Amino acid sequence: MTSWNLKGMYAEACTCEGACPCIYTEAPTGGTCIGLVGWRIEEGHDGDVRLGDLNVALALHSPGRMTDGGWRVALYLDDRADEAQRASLQRIFSGAAGGHPANLTPLIGEVTGVAPASIRFEGSDGRYQLHVGSVAEAEFAAIEGAGGERVTVTGHPLAVAPGFPATVAKSSKLKLQAGDICCDVGGRTAFYSSFAYEG
Repeated sequence: MTSWNLKGMYAEACTCEGACPCIYTEAPTGGTCIGLVGWRIEEGHDGDVRLGDLNVALALHSPGRMTDGGWRVALYLDDRADEAQRASLQRIFSGAAGGHPANLTPLIGEVTGVAPASIRFEGSDGRYQLHVGSVAEAEFAAIEGAGGERVTVTGHPLAVAPGFPATVAKSSKLKLQAGDICCDVGGRTAFYSSFAYEG
């Protein structure tokens, strides 16, 4: 199997209130969790295929405790990617290429679709925006902790980016319409951090 690695930044925003309990493998605050996850790949490759400066997004619905599985997901691949890059991104983020994404595959009950989209993941200094074509948009900012420091969570068992502390943020907007995976909320949970995957 071709070796690959990716590095960059990830973010997620969801419908849970407060500090999302899903990352501690507890039940979502509303019984179910609808979320948007985005990855901004700053550098990476799949064999000879370069993957830097591309984005990926995932819309998901978990019907209960995330570790119980049954997730419904839709995967969106950067529409700037060429055919080889799209194939690599789909192979990696579907879990088919191994690495950390493969750890999440058993939790997915249904993939409702895989599609190209214009994905923008922008911002700095604790304030970010994630836009996925006409499907989704999220805006969020880091929560200010003691002494103005960022609030972070480390060692949580359900981590999108294992090994990196997740900065706790709050969304001002999360709009999602990926088929029947949909929500329109604000003032809810978000996280972001660096990530590094390889396989």
